[in-house]
Amino acid sequence: MTENSKLKLLLATNNRGKVEEYRSLLSDLPLELLTPENIGTLIDIEETGTTYEENARLKAVALARASKLVALADDSGLEVDFLKGEPGIRSSRYAGQGASDADRVKYLLKKLDGVPWKERGALFRCIIAVAAPDGRVEFCSGICEGIITIAPCGELGFGYDPIFYFPELKKTMAELPMDVKNRVSHRGKAARQVPDVLRKLGYIIT
Repeated sequence: MTENSKLKLLLATNNRGKVEEYRSLLSDLPLELLTPENIGTLIDIEETGTTYEENARLKAVALARASKLVALADDSGLEVDFLKGEPGIRSSRYAGQGASDADRVKYLLKKLDGVPWKERGALFRCIIAVAAPDGRVEFCSGICEGIITIAPCGELGFGYDPIFYFPELKKTMAELPMDVKNRVSHRGKAARQVPDVLRKLGYIIT
């Protein structure tokens, strides 16, 4: 398959961390990965859904229709047992609009101040929506389980990665090299289903 014949797949995000992960996760597929910035389609999509699926669908469908390309969007979140599933779908807005990754980490750790290790269980959840320009949508999903640390550790990744600890690996997500993170992460597990959903939508992926 030549470069020109690759399926163009629009990643419905301008988050540099996510774009880097998807370029790694989908690198073995015959896809030309684009971002809204690449094609000048910089539309702002408000995440008004009440579930990960709704938010992922909103973004994927809007970008697919605007660009006339197949679009991939995800909505993901951190769910902490002690906080009854918070921050969940509000993960990126948990510390308020305009908050940085460091602000969100600090805010979450403050909520867990004094909570013992055995009660700090959590999971990351990712839902991917892949939308065709005609509005058809297919979904992928993935989760990974871990523990929220007492303090951040690690310089890799983004978001809540520095406080999400894998007991079996004895490292936080922010300490994992990309190939290991892709193997164990929620986004990695969901992304491995992308070839199947592209086939369901009628695109040939070999």
